[in-house]
Amino acid sequence: MTVFEYENDIIIIDCGLAFPEDDMLGIDLVIPDITYLEKNKDKIRGLVITHGHEDHIGAIPYVLRQINIPIFATRLAMGLISNKLEEHKLLQSTQLNMVVPGDIVKLGVFQVEFIRSCHSIPDSVMLAIKTPVGMVVHTGDFKVDFTPIDNVKMDLSRLAEIGSAGVLALLSDSTNAERKGYTMSESSVGEVFDKIFFNCKKRIIIATFSSNVHRVQQIINSAVKNSRKVAVVGRSMEKMIETAMKLDYIKVPENIFVSIDMINNYTPEQLVIITTGSQGETMSALTRMATGEHRKVEINSNDLIIISANPIPGNEKLIAKVIDDLMQLGAEVIYSALEDIHVSGHANQEEQKLILSLLKPRYFVPVHGEYRHLVAHAETAKKIGMKHEDIFFMTNGKVLELTQNGTKFNGMVPNGKVMVDGLGIGDVGAMVLRDRHHLSQDGLIIIVVTLDGRTGEVLSGPDVISRGFVYVKESENLMEEIKLVVRQSIKECEDAGMKDWITIKTKLRDELREYVYKKTRRNPMVLPIIMEV
Repeated sequence: MTVFEYENDIIIIDCGLAFPEDDMLGIDLVIPDITYLEKNKDKIRGLVITHGHEDHIGAIPYVLRQINIPIFATRLAMGLISNKLEEHKLLQSTQLNMVVPGDIVKLGVFQVEFIRSCHSIPDSVMLAIKTPVGMVVHTGDFKVDFTPIDNVKMDLSRLAEIGSAGVLALLSDSTNAERKGYTMSESSVGEVFDKIFFNCKKRIIIATFSSNVHRVQQIINSAVKNSRKVAVVGRSMEKMIETAMKLDYIKVPENIFVSIDMINNYTPEQLVIITTGSQGETMSALTRMATGEHRKVEINSNDLIIISANPIPGNEKLIAKVIDDLMQLGAEVIYSALEDIHVSGHANQEEQKLILSLLKPRYFVPVHGEYRHLVAHAETAKKIGMKHEDIFFMTNGKVLELTQNGTKFNGMVPNGKVMVDGLGIGDVGAMVLRDRHHLSQDGLIIIVVTLDGRTGEVLSGPDVISRGFVYVKESENLMEEIKLVVRQSIKECEDAGMKDWITIKTKLRDELREYVYKKTRRNPMVLPIIMEV
């Protein structure tokens, strides 16, 4: 999410979510902290979307609950946003404005022009934002593909015109900034699919990103050429294909799709299955197939599985495990290390140079990607003549003030990550995550004691309940010793005339934690529960 502000007007570019990092135990999604926008909601003129990927539209339903703002997006992105809003029962209350490349929308003092771009999802656009201090261009995610599947090429001539008129600042996609050369065309994947499909006698199962509409189209094209039916597995994949077909972004002959319930009516060489799970996600369809837990698809030696995606950093182990499990079931597996069955949707260095050369910005802000990608993109910009002092690295919450007379950082706004866990939004913070880590690493001991409210005498217990610490039956001696420690601690409190339950609990917790660590070199969470009668 990027926010542009001038006096009493604010526009927002994209509104994406992130998936949880390894240390965010139990968290489903991560969305931006919009405290600053909530405080300034009267200034917001609109939310402008560059394309329909989750990291650009995924947080929209959560943000709209706090601030109701009009949305401007191209056709496919709008279709996907509408699906989300319908699920969250927000569709009727949201103002949706569909745009096409070439449109110019006036939002307060800002004029936003939508420029045709290329990415791994159709209808991607760059944004030329005319402001009172100059033109700012935001590329969104992009690649320069001269042979795109839908033949919709990036509008390089319009970018050149904007560059000739003068660009104050460029914010440009840095995801592939470390990679030299050019990104391969998406059409090259179709040629590899055709080669794999030709004369293959096995059932073909292909896992890819559900949002990669062009990839799905090429799978269908290869299936049609080789007289195969197509079945789809995975809710997000089904939803995407349904939306893309309805909006005419995927073109298929009649009767090509079959229900997943009917796949056993076809021989292996008559069938292709498109599925989710290209990143080894725990509950995805491909992972459940690999572990033998999928109710409809059983993997065997008659299966050829293609993983048509590169691992997102951090997912390498998950994908390796899925590949191993599939091979152990007898399947043949093709992945990116063996064949060119995936190309990126992001620009490599030469394409980044092209955009920089066409737009000739006065100031450059590399965006999207890890910090090292921003640094690599800055180095590319320097090679084509940009000065170090005219390149700015943003971090979440940092304010960059652009003027005709110079550019500088000017303070911070509230920022951070809001975690979504089930139906809870933002109710899980650092303390809860710390407790989850503690429980996951060391387990839990609960001590239950009933005391006489007048005398402090133990009426029942102590009972010891252990979870994730030791197996109680095999550690009976330790459990008895823990009970003795608790009794001794309570007796000391009684002898000292202690009546405050909080003090007694704290003493119990500290002494028991110390004893358990001395005996086991483990540090479980200790929860004393004292009931007064």
